[in-house]
Amino acid sequence: MRLAVLTGGGDVPGLNPCIRSITMSAWQRGWDVIGLRRGWEGVLAVDINDPWSLENSAMVLDKERVRGIDRQGGTILHSSRCDPRNTDEGDQTQKVLDTLDALKVDALITMGGDGTLRFSAYLASLGRNVISIPKTMDNDVYGTDYCIGFSTAVTRSVEAINALRTTAASHERIAVIELFGRRSGETALLSGFLSQADRTVIAEVPADMDKLLPLLLADKENNPESYALCIVSEGAKLANDAVQEDEISKSNTHRDNVNIGTRLAREIETRSPERTIVQELAYLMRAGEPDAMDRMVGFAFGALAVQLIEEKRTSNMVCLTDGNYGAVPIGTLLEDTKGVNVSGLYDARQYRANLLQVENMPMFLY
Repeated sequence: MRLAVLTGGGDVPGLNPCIRSITMSAWQRGWDVIGLRRGWEGVLAVDINDPWSLENSAMVLDKERVRGIDRQGGTILHSSRCDPRNTDEGDQTQKVLDTLDALKVDALITMGGDGTLRFSAYLASLGRNVISIPKTMDNDVYGTDYCIGFSTAVTRSVEAINALRTTAASHERIAVIELFGRRSGETALLSGFLSQADRTVIAEVPADMDKLLPLLLADKENNPESYALCIVSEGAKLANDAVQEDEISKSNTHRDNVNIGTRLAREIETRSPERTIVQELAYLMRAGEPDAMDRMVGFAFGALAVQLIEEKRTSNMVCLTDGNYGAVPIGTLLEDTKGVNVSGLYDARQYRANLLQVENMPMFLY
């Protein structure tokens, strides 16, 4: 048996523990493992008629190669954002299939977010042996309660938010701290709650400045140190916002509009005498080594993926549901979207987490 592994989309801590787990689980069974470099983009760059190209695009994964990588953040396989069905050259699915055949791949394990796993599901629909593993610090893949990278992103965010309190207090300002989260506010919601920030604006609920600003002004006034903290999701909007939906899908350097954190801070300064501090945590949220949770989930998801292949249960996505490891059909993520349960976990009038429902809820409350 020869397995291939790839990572696509944004990097997150926990990918390398998962790669190690896959490799060691396969090694115990006497299987070979190769890592495909740079996600789907790397696969498309392969020239199947060029032996050097094939060798350069595939990394042999064995005990020695994965030794110690679980302590590293990111992914040793590198990554890219690419859907082979939508390229400048058109649909290149067949090239992916030809490359996998040239590399003699019996089964493929893909780690990614919504984009990477959508194409994984498509390959499975064509009869390929594929297992997908959800990873994204936004935690927004439908079909699983947890994605690799989420816990570390929250941990990093809470640390940074609390560290910024000293600067906000020293200058007696309202700090606006923007976190990643294009379409889901889960990371911001949990980070805001755990850091006990004053207000949190999530991607699912637009910020009405007529309501939010008085709250922030009162927070600052009632704080003996005369500051307030407002957490905001990258994908959040101001009420009556004219930002186009496709803008948020672009990287920061390609967007035409100023980010939401800066725009919210400008509104605060325009509507009040208060000064602000704006901080994008951005890539710092997923920098560095994984925390204990993402190591655990990375190891477990990797081992489970290999077990499913051994049991001939491909065309599945590994998942965590109600705290239990399991698997769902690989196309499950296509059935719906995942985000904050606003009615159960968020007070849209107060812009805060709402913990009225805790009993019988899973660990991360959704």
